[in-house]
Amino acid sequence: MEEVVELLRQAATDRTPITCAGAQTSTTAASITDKGVLLSLRALDRISAIDERARTIKVGPGALVGEIKRSAATAGLLFAPDPTSEEESTIGGAIACNASGARTFKYGAARKHVQALKVVMANGELMEFRRTNLEKNTAGYALAHDPIDWFIGSEGTLGIVVEAELALLPLPAHVVGLAVFFRTEEEALRFVVATRESGTVAPRCIEYFDDQAIGIARTVAQGGMLPDGSTAMIYVEEEVGDDLDSTLGRWGELIESIAPDFDPLVFDGEARLREARKIRHSVPSTMNERGTRYRDAGGRKVSTDWAVPYHKVGEAIRTARAFAADRGVEQAVIYGHVGNGHPHQNFIARNARELATIEGVVEQTLKRVLALGGTVAAEHGIGKIKRRWLPLQMNGLQIAMMTAVKRELDPLGILAPGNIL
Repeated sequence: MEEVVELLRQAATDRTPITCAGAQTSTTAASITDKGVLLSLRALDRISAIDERARTIKVGPGALVGEIKRSAATAGLLFAPDPTSEEESTIGGAIACNASGARTFKYGAARKHVQALKVVMANGELMEFRRTNLEKNTAGYALAHDPIDWFIGSEGTLGIVVEAELALLPLPAHVVGLAVFFRTEEEALRFVVATRESGTVAPRCIEYFDDQAIGIARTVAQGGMLPDGSTAMIYVEEEVGDDLDSTLGRWGELIESIAPDFDPLVFDGEARLREARKIRHSVPSTMNERGTRYRDAGGRKVSTDWAVPYHKVGEAIRTARAFAADRGVEQAVIYGHVGNGHPHQNFIARNARELATIEGVVEQTLKRVLALGGTVAAEHGIGKIKRRWLPLQMNGLQIAMMTAVKRELDPLGILAPGNIL
């Protein structure tokens, strides 16, 4: 921590740009730079003893999210945010882009689980920001009520987090997962809306796999686990009380009302839930591997993280697929957090020409997403790669306000240059 303070003081004197990095799992180029200093925070990986009474834990930005979760679980507590890459991603990165994950449906993104931050400012001053947790507050502008929120999601542009105090929750005693299969994508997305609006079930996640994602999942699932004939899958989890049979019965009735063709798979117990998580993680990890093959030719994986209101996600996906078909682009693998109206599209560009075409399709899609009341970035942030699309969503006044905050906190513009603005 002291070294970071000293480095920032020297950088301010020399006007040297500083870009901080954790495990560099970003999909937006936020943690890479071609100027100044790339500051690795991986060594700041301390995980402190848990305050069980307050249900908090203090961690360094280099601590892996998965390690934090396991530390909390030993005390019977839960750190709720669960980015799919939790075994590779650091908590500093999760805070920097306000990461979420499958359980965001119930628990929200990283922001609401961050209670305090120690931040090294652009001038080298070490400051602490603590959430007020007030239920009512009318003192001044809302944007100044909780300064801690300036830094969560700021992608390293306003200060460098060197310690975080995180809020924990009681660890659920029993969780069950269900994989529900459908003959068509339309049926699956109708099931999402029915689940959100049923009032009889209480999922903590609602995740989607299209036919290509199911194909990837088959390579890691136990033989014959995923039924033939299905072209879409919804995976849900619910925290169960004492009556598992009653919970499964309610889900069974809901499934029967939409698509009675397949029996759902039940993932009951920690070992089976880990198996389900492995299946889910196989999709982005496989797509990352596929994209890597084409880097030398100017290609790569192109991923989106747009979101729309949940009841419009079917329309958004249909439109996105139509745009790709019109431009002759191979359809993206689509999977992810449809319970929040937030699927991921993963395209593979095999060369620079395909990359340009795919990015054109993405821009068309984002314009339609915004017309549906959505956002261009729901969990991965803007970074450098998506910076060109921010003005599609934010007007000049909004960008001017962000620029003013940036100028106030980093007047020399040395923190993470090129990210967001």
